[in-house]
Amino acid sequence: VVAFAPENDISFMREWWIHVGLICIPLVAVYLHIPPPQLSPALHKWHSAGEVFHFRGREIFYRDSYGALGSSDVVILLHGFPTSSYDWNKIWDPLTQRFHRVIALDFLGFGFSDKPRPHRYSIFEQASVVEALVAHLGLSNQRVNLVSHDYGDTVALELLYRSDQNRTGRLTFNSLCLSNGGLFPETHYPRLLQTLLKDSSFLAPILTRLTNYMIFQKGIGDVFGPYTQPTDTEFWDMWTGIRYKDGNLVLDSILQYINQRLKHRERWVGALTSTFVPLHMIYGPLDPVNPHPQFIRLYQQLVQRSTVTILDEHISHYPQLEDPTGFLNAYFNFIHSF
Repeated sequence: VVAFAPENDISFMREWWIHVGLICIPLVAVYLHIPPPQLSPALHKWHSAGEVFHFRGREIFYRDSYGALGSSDVVILLHGFPTSSYDWNKIWDPLTQRFHRVIALDFLGFGFSDKPRPHRYSIFEQASVVEALVAHLGLSNQRVNLVSHDYGDTVALELLYRSDQNRTGRLTFNSLCLSNGGLFPETHYPRLLQTLLKDSSFLAPILTRLTNYMIFQKGIGDVFGPYTQPTDTEFWDMWTGIRYKDGNLVLDSILQYINQRLKHRERWVGALTSTFVPLHMIYGPLDPVNPHPQFIRLYQQLVQRSTVTILDEHISHYPQLEDPTGFLNAYFNFIHSF
């Protein structure tokens, strides 16, 4: 027995260090604070062109560009998760040539807006942020065109519900154009990291700290098509927007929207199926989050008043970035159709 003791000791020590390591790595991660990256020239330009307004004591970043003369049309752009209003940068200038005003905001917890924590982020609050911005800009009585993507789709549906219910402070819709978003819980497949973050109260604070640029790049790259991948600079700009004001630390709180979609499906899908507002869907069919053909079949079955544009087969979850020309053509065709 004595002859084997040193080997047993070594084995015990090795196991002990493994356990210490497993305990220490998350602890180090929790206290690790890597400073956020500097803004690229393009992102700095976007930021400088914007302004902030205050919503319940929080700063909300937005851009408001005046464009086409002789038009009174207004378009408001609602971005997706986990990115920001910068998602619209490739179609911004063409939109200003068609619309009198082009407006986009960073939702609370995203981009250049404040990212309070702890905070109970909700689709309802984000809809109120949009209503407050519209009031701030003096557009409460103006008919507005909404274009939304991903997370923004659900915010748009809550705004649509409030509008059709004649709620106070509501937007007056002229039209709504949706794109690649999880409108229906039954055809929505969140990424593994999203599921872990939204459902694991113990792991989430550690995972948000551990998530780094490489993990982010892999995750986002997977929802772009193989021929339409962001450039290194574009990946970095997305990551910079998340890291600004420590936004990576609120991702788990924001991701509760997936559970909210399930809970309030009847309210939001009901608003979509019963509205008389002109509707259009622009869809990238290679989307692994809202896959083809299940998603678009269900959409066309349930939302029969809507028109649909399915983009080229290699376009995925971010159509406005992957195929800005196709996206704009589809949108302008829709706008000119009513």
